[in-house]
Amino acid sequence: MARAKPFDIPKREVWEAYKRVRANQGAAGVDEQSIADFEADLTNNLYKLWNRMSSGSYHPPPVRRVDIPKGEGGQTRPLGIPTVADRIAQTVVKRYLEPLVEPCFHPDSYGYRPGKSALDAVGVARQRCWRYAWVLDLDIQSFFDRIDSALLMRAVRKHTDCPWVLLYIERWLKAPVQMTDGSLIARERGVPQGGVISPLLSNLFLHYTFDIWMARNHSNIPFERYADDAICHCRSEEEARTLRASLEKRLAQCALTLHPDKTKVVYCKDDDRRGDYPDHKFDFLGYSVLQRHKERRATRDRKRCRKAA
Repeated sequence: MARAKPFDIPKREVWEAYKRVRANQGAAGVDEQSIADFEADLTNNLYKLWNRMSSGSYHPPPVRRVDIPKGEGGQTRPLGIPTVADRIAQTVVKRYLEPLVEPCFHPDSYGYRPGKSALDAVGVARQRCWRYAWVLDLDIQSFFDRIDSALLMRAVRKHTDCPWVLLYIERWLKAPVQMTDGSLIARERGVPQGGVISPLLSNLFLHYTFDIWMARNHSNIPFERYADDAICHCRSEEEARTLRASLEKRLAQCALTLHPDKTKVVYCKDDDRRGDYPDHKFDFLGYSVLQRHKERRATRDRKRCRKAA
């Protein structure tokens, strides 16, 4: 009689996870195995992955580091590319965890969530700029690299006590990074950008670090957050600067810092708002929000009314 596995992970879940990874495609990891290579022995590869995950013997391989261009000036953003098998394993855990945490997320959290998009966040931000004269444009310095693993696991445990989910998330948080020269870098904190489960985990971390904290301590200040990019709408310059100081203390409690140069207070100037201020525009998710004019707004509103009619 076959001995039961320690963890009850249905084979069907591994199959569904594979189909999602296949649909998303993606580059090969440290083993240089493409999706096509994985599919050359698909049944055996999926069985081995299920067997190891169910027995608790699955250990994630290192994450392959690549640098992709980021804006102008030759800047790059590091990405971590897991192997195909590891992306499937991460998807298995994500499919279990996401339905548990998603209903708890704040309505103004837009990043990497079903039914929400960057365009939704930008649209709401523009509407609120008509009602609030000041904005605090937040930038968390090296957010993905600095996420505290212990605090993140505490957040995960608020939503599940499933042993294999906790086990594998902890192992992914400790998986080393393989650099372009083949050297391995140990990781004590952070989640690699590029991992399947990384967006969900980073969202969960900021749910408690920022969203819930804002709702409890600054409920009169609306915001839009997409991953680590956030816009907070304030009624005065003083309120914006007070919020910034308060946020600096809050983030320090969670081992994070605001970027000193990229975080700024912005005056949302329009035809009715007088006065001068150094910053009167901001970029949010690739879109520039500039000085608004009532005539343009009225024209846009008339067009919307005609469409509605």
